Amino acid sequence: MTSAPSNDLWQTTSNRLWKTLTPEEKNLAAAELVKDPTPLIKASVIAVVADARKMRPIAARKLPPEVQAKIVATVRDPGEILASSLLVALHLGPRKPMLIAFLDALGLPHEDGVLKDESTEPIGLDALKKACAALTSESPAAIRVYLNTLWLQDGERWANAKDVPLGA
Repeated sequence: MTSAPSNDLWQTTSNRLWKTLTPEEKNLAAAELVKDPTPLIKASVIAVVADARKMRPIAARKLPPEVQAKIVATVRDPGEILASSLLVALHLGPRKPMLIAFLDALGLPHEDGVLKDESTEPIGLDALKKACAALTSESPAAIRVYLNTLWLQDGERWANAKDVPLGA
Protein backbone atom coordinates (compact mmCIF):
# COMPACT_ATOMS: atom_id res chain seq x y z
CA MET A 1 0.00 0.00 0.00
CA THR A 2 1.22 3.47 -0.85
CA SER A 3 1.92 5.70 2.12
CA ALA A 4 -0.10 8.88 2.45
CA PRO A 5 1.57 12.05 1.18
CA SER A 6 2.42 14.73 3.69
CA ASN A 7 1.58 17.74 1.48
CA ASP A 8 -1.20 19.78 3.13
CA LEU A 9 -2.89 20.32 -0.24
CA TRP A 10 -2.85 16.60 -1.02
CA GLN A 11 -5.93 14.63 0.00
CA THR A 12 -5.88 10.97 0.99
CA THR A 13 -9.50 10.14 0.08
CA SER A 14 -11.79 11.08 -2.78
CA ASN A 15 -14.28 12.46 -0.29
CA ARG A 16 -11.67 14.84 1.15
CA LEU A 17 -10.57 15.92 -2.32
CA TRP A 18 -14.21 16.56 -3.28
CA LYS A 19 -14.54 18.90 -0.30
CA THR A 20 -11.65 21.03 -1.60
CA LEU A 21 -13.22 21.67 -5.00
CA THR A 22 -14.74 25.03 -5.84
CA PRO A 23 -18.52 25.23 -6.28
CA GLU A 24 -17.95 25.62 -10.03
CA GLU A 25 -15.84 22.44 -10.16
CA LYS A 26 -18.47 20.55 -8.17
CA ASN A 27 -21.20 21.75 -10.54
CA LEU A 28 -19.18 20.65 -13.58
CA ALA A 29 -18.46 17.24 -12.05
CA ALA A 30 -22.06 16.63 -10.98
CA ALA A 31 -23.47 17.76 -14.34
CA GLU A 32 -21.19 15.26 -16.07
CA LEU A 33 -21.88 12.44 -13.64
CA VAL A 34 -25.67 12.55 -13.97
CA LYS A 35 -25.20 11.77 -17.69
CA ASP A 36 -23.61 8.42 -16.79
CA PRO A 37 -25.99 5.58 -17.73
CA THR A 38 -24.32 3.03 -15.43
CA PRO A 39 -26.98 1.58 -13.09
CA LEU A 40 -24.72 1.78 -10.02
CA ILE A 41 -23.92 5.45 -10.68
CA LYS A 42 -27.58 6.30 -11.34
CA ALA A 43 -28.61 4.53 -8.13
CA SER A 44 -25.90 6.33 -6.15
CA VAL A 45 -26.96 9.71 -7.51
CA ILE A 46 -30.60 9.02 -6.66
CA ALA A 47 -29.68 7.88 -3.14
CA VAL A 48 -27.59 11.00 -2.50
CA VAL A 49 -30.27 13.32 -3.92
CA ALA A 50 -33.02 11.62 -1.89
CA ASP A 51 -30.96 11.81 1.29
CA ALA A 52 -29.91 15.43 0.72
CA ARG A 53 -33.47 16.60 0.12
CA LYS A 54 -35.14 14.18 2.56
CA MET A 55 -37.31 12.77 -0.19
CA ARG A 56 -38.22 9.31 -1.36
CA PRO A 57 -35.97 7.79 -4.04
CA ILE A 58 -38.88 7.58 -6.48
CA ALA A 59 -39.35 11.36 -6.22
CA ALA A 60 -35.61 11.97 -6.60
CA ARG A 61 -35.56 9.79 -9.72
CA LYS A 62 -38.25 11.96 -11.32
CA LEU A 63 -36.21 15.15 -10.96
CA PRO A 64 -34.61 16.44 -14.18
CA PRO A 65 -30.89 15.60 -14.49
CA GLU A 66 -29.87 19.26 -14.14
CA VAL A 67 -31.73 19.47 -10.81
CA GLN A 68 -30.16 16.22 -9.62
CA ALA A 69 -26.75 17.62 -10.58
CA LYS A 70 -27.32 20.86 -8.65
CA ILE A 71 -28.27 18.87 -5.56
CA VAL A 72 -25.31 16.47 -5.84
CA ALA A 73 -22.95 19.45 -6.25
CA THR A 74 -24.08 20.80 -2.87
CA VAL A 75 -23.53 17.56 -0.97
CA ARG A 76 -20.53 17.95 1.28
CA ASP A 77 -20.01 14.22 1.89
CA PRO A 78 -21.25 12.12 -1.05
CA GLY A 79 -19.40 9.01 0.14
CA GLU A 80 -16.10 7.66 -1.12
CA ILE A 81 -17.43 5.78 -4.15
CA LEU A 82 -19.58 8.62 -5.45
CA ALA A 83 -16.86 11.21 -4.70
CA SER A 84 -14.42 9.11 -6.72
CA SER A 85 -16.91 8.90 -9.59
CA LEU A 86 -17.47 12.66 -9.44
CA LEU A 87 -13.73 13.33 -9.68
CA VAL A 88 -13.40 10.98 -12.65
CA ALA A 89 -16.44 12.60 -14.31
CA LEU A 90 -14.84 16.03 -13.91
CA HIS A 91 -11.72 14.88 -15.72
CA LEU A 92 -13.36 12.73 -18.40
CA GLY A 93 -15.88 15.50 -19.09
CA PRO A 94 -15.09 19.20 -18.82
CA ARG A 95 -11.37 18.69 -18.18
CA LYS A 96 -10.81 16.07 -20.87
CA PRO A 97 -8.58 18.36 -22.99
CA MET A 98 -6.22 18.71 -19.99
CA LEU A 99 -6.28 14.97 -19.38
CA ILE A 100 -5.52 14.17 -23.04
CA ALA A 101 -2.70 16.74 -23.22
CA PHE A 102 -1.19 15.28 -20.04
CA LEU A 103 -1.36 11.66 -21.24
CA ASP A 104 0.01 12.66 -24.65
CA ALA A 105 2.92 14.50 -23.00
CA LEU A 106 3.65 11.34 -20.99
CA GLY A 107 3.45 9.24 -24.15
CA LEU A 108 0.85 6.93 -22.58
CA PRO A 109 -1.50 5.19 -25.01
CA HIS A 110 -5.11 6.15 -24.46
CA GLU A 111 -8.44 6.23 -26.22
CA ASP A 112 -10.03 9.66 -25.85
CA GLY A 113 -8.44 10.07 -22.43
CA VAL A 114 -8.99 6.55 -21.13
CA LEU A 115 -5.71 4.68 -20.66
CA LYS A 116 -5.36 1.66 -22.92
CA ASP A 117 -2.71 -0.19 -20.96
CA GLU A 118 -3.12 -1.67 -17.52
CA SER A 119 0.49 -1.16 -16.53
CA THR A 120 1.29 -0.62 -12.89
CA GLU A 121 4.77 0.65 -13.68
CA PRO A 122 5.29 3.83 -11.64
CA ILE A 123 5.54 7.02 -13.66
CA GLY A 124 8.79 8.83 -12.89
CA LEU A 125 8.85 12.25 -11.26
CA ASP A 126 10.75 13.84 -14.17
CA ALA A 127 8.18 12.55 -16.67
CA LEU A 128 5.37 13.90 -14.51
CA LYS A 129 7.04 17.30 -14.23
CA LYS A 130 7.46 17.44 -18.02
CA ALA A 131 3.82 16.44 -18.61
CA CYS A 132 2.58 19.06 -16.13
CA ALA A 133 4.75 21.70 -17.78
CA ALA A 134 2.89 20.98 -21.03
CA LEU A 135 -0.36 22.10 -19.37
CA THR A 136 0.39 25.80 -19.72
CA SER A 137 -3.26 26.85 -19.98
CA GLU A 138 -4.26 25.10 -16.74
CA SER A 139 -4.11 26.48 -13.23
CA PRO A 140 -1.83 24.81 -10.69
CA ALA A 141 -4.95 24.05 -8.61
CA ALA A 142 -6.61 22.20 -11.51
CA ILE A 143 -3.42 20.24 -12.19
CA ARG A 144 -3.09 19.37 -8.50
CA VAL A 145 -6.68 18.07 -8.37
CA TYR A 146 -5.98 15.96 -11.48
CA LEU A 147 -2.75 14.53 -10.07
CA ASN A 148 -4.44 13.84 -6.74
CA THR A 149 -7.29 12.07 -8.56
CA LEU A 150 -4.81 9.91 -10.48
CA TRP A 151 -3.04 9.01 -7.23
CA LEU A 152 -6.35 8.10 -5.57
CA GLN A 153 -7.24 5.86 -8.52
CA ASP A 154 -3.86 4.07 -8.59
CA GLY A 155 -1.50 5.06 -5.79
CA GLU A 156 1.35 2.83 -6.96
CA ARG A 157 1.47 3.96 -10.56
CA TRP A 158 1.05 7.65 -9.67
CA ALA A 159 3.05 7.61 -6.42
CA ASN A 160 5.32 10.43 -7.62
CA ALA A 161 2.42 12.74 -8.44
CA LYS A 162 2.40 14.22 -4.95
CA ASP A 163 5.99 15.37 -5.41
CA VAL A 164 5.41 17.42 -8.56
CA PRO A 165 6.06 21.07 -7.60
CA LEU A 166 3.15 23.29 -8.57
CA GLY A 167 2.51 26.95 -7.87
CA ALA A 168 -0.29 28.11 -5.58
